[in-house]
Amino acid sequence: MKKHELFIELAKPNEKGISRWVNTSEFVGKYSQLELLNGLSWGRRSSVLAKTYNVETDKTITPGVKIDRIRLNGLNNSESSKLSQTIRADIKKEISSKRCIVLGTRRSCDHKTEVDHKDGRKDNLEVMNSASQKLNDFQPLSKPANDAKRQFCKVCVQTGERYDAKLLGYTVSYIKGSKLYDVSIGCEGCFWFDPIAFRQAPTLKRNNK
Repeated sequence: MKKHELFIELAKPNEKGISRWVNTSEFVGKYSQLELLNGLSWGRRSSVLAKTYNVETDKTITPGVKIDRIRLNGLNNSESSKLSQTIRADIKKEISSKRCIVLGTRRSCDHKTEVDHKDGRKDNLEVMNSASQKLNDFQPLSKPANDAKRQFCKVCVQTGERYDAKLLGYTVSYIKGSKLYDVSIGCEGCFWFDPIAFRQAPTLKRNNK
């Protein structure tokens, strides 16, 4: 897990991007990677964390010397506004030429193969920036499959509960994570995030024996 993801997991910001103050003394065990050896390197202005949230620091214990606590004080709207649905042309061309990975259909007069963002929440700065997005961030879905996924993702965002693959007849609900959405895992492990990876998961194969 990346450092900014560890801090988000620890700080637990709400839907408005506001978290509690996190004391640096909490950077132990799993979170020891966050120790401030050279200032707030993982929270600097150019970091993914600062591009997503307004990062605030405090030096109340040792004023002017060392950062004692950190919090997220809302979404960084200046950067959030830069998120774009645009998919780079080469990626769009490659993905749209493939069959739908759910229904197996090809582009037709009735339905075109759509280029789907695997991460249904579309809040990853790297994926939502055409300069940094990668081919593996997307997958081919027919319009019916993509419309279904879009609705399931909407429910997940509203309730915090991920789609249960047992509704499709699979023996497991998720191949990573659990029912409740966890920011440290994101959409990974959900059937709709990557149906191919879901079907090939060792956990699923063991349960099918």
